[in-house]
Amino acid sequence: MATLWDKGKPFDKKAEEFTVGKDRQLDLKLAKWDVTGSKAHVAMLGKIGLLSPDQTKELSDALDQILESVNQGKFHLDDDVEDIHSQVELLLTEILGETGKMIHSGRSRNDQVALDLKLFFKDECRKIRDEVLDLFNLLVRMSDKYKNVLMPGYTHYQSAMPSSFGLWLGAYAESLVDDMTMLSAAYKIADQNPLGSAAGYGSSFPLDRKYTTEMLGFSTLSFNSIAAQMGRGKTERALAAAIGQIASTLNHLAQDCCLFCCPNFSFISFPDSLTTGSSIMPHKKNPDVWETIRGNCNIISSCYGQTAILTANLPHGYHRDYQLLKEIIFPALDKTHDCLEMARVMLSGMKVSADIFKNPLYKPIFTVEEVNRRVIEGEPFRQAYKDVGKEVAEGSFDFPEDKMNVSSLAHTHIGSIGNLALKEIKKKMRHSIF
Repeated sequence: MATLWDKGKPFDKKAEEFTVGKDRQLDLKLAKWDVTGSKAHVAMLGKIGLLSPDQTKELSDALDQILESVNQGKFHLDDDVEDIHSQVELLLTEILGETGKMIHSGRSRNDQVALDLKLFFKDECRKIRDEVLDLFNLLVRMSDKYKNVLMPGYTHYQSAMPSSFGLWLGAYAESLVDDMTMLSAAYKIADQNPLGSAAGYGSSFPLDRKYTTEMLGFSTLSFNSIAAQMGRGKTERALAAAIGQIASTLNHLAQDCCLFCCPNFSFISFPDSLTTGSSIMPHKKNPDVWETIRGNCNIISSCYGQTAILTANLPHGYHRDYQLLKEIIFPALDKTHDCLEMARVMLSGMKVSADIFKNPLYKPIFTVEEVNRRVIEGEPFRQAYKDVGKEVAEGSFDFPEDKMNVSSLAHTHIGSIGNLALKEIKKKMRHSIF
């Protein structure tokens, strides 16, 4: 197998397969960024005089050819090539001969893969940001649309107080603001250029690290060369925490939807095109999409623990353990994209029930409203609470149906069913976006 570290002696085949692992498959996701980073590195080598102007142009043009094959989906790793870095250098050597071998001056595979990952993670953060925003905007629109449609609110799985579809959907919108804040933090950690740190201890070449930082669009660089290598693992943990937060929000939403579309609740429904059936029960409409979202979100949430444990006992410097992080974080990112997309699809097809409170089962949910009414009229709270509780126990509690609507219920404070504060929530999101 072609490697950048070939010492002219054979390497045990089983040891090779074990250490390479899934790098060959996963590295294709890094192809664009490996070529992008190499172009910046070549330009910097030309700037400091390690490459002639002609060599710089030849390498840059050849890298453009490779990048075009990546963009067209034609790029692949040869069967005997270890990773993306080896493949790119091999292609350059095939195109340019000896000049292609000069690209690795001043860098190590350690800072090369760290750079590829930083660029890849930044791009993933931007994509997830846009997907979260799409879901957020949908939730806000739906919250406003259904702001006057009441639904039961629950604590301990017991009906508690009147809520609304507007309040419920708006809650998930605001929860995504917190998730965006976490994602922004992960992006900032990824937004530091490690190129030039080499194997972790710098280089005797007069590298211009600020130049590559500007070329690659980083806001800053990892200044200390050891710290740059210590960014491996830390960056993945930050991103895992961020997507774990998003997964937590989607998980709760999926569980709510699975529960509320159950015929025992019938608060919401989804079209046949978004539900599945049973092989023996013709009446079934199963929320398989939400259940799959829920399950995948649990897998995504486990990603942080896996990354933390994998890197918990490592001293400073690069270790091959870090390569295993790709097998954890890459699939989790794919699942995050899929879950965000399918949550939007499902919500877009959701219908809500406007007559839930016609069922007398939910009449006791208005006991708090009645207690508060009596307090406003002058009765001490504890006495009103006791009196209403007694009426419920005796089966005599009643609440007028014409008062079972948002406008009649005295919920006016900010963040209540009568004041959803959607403008304020949208403002919070704007401040959280990176």
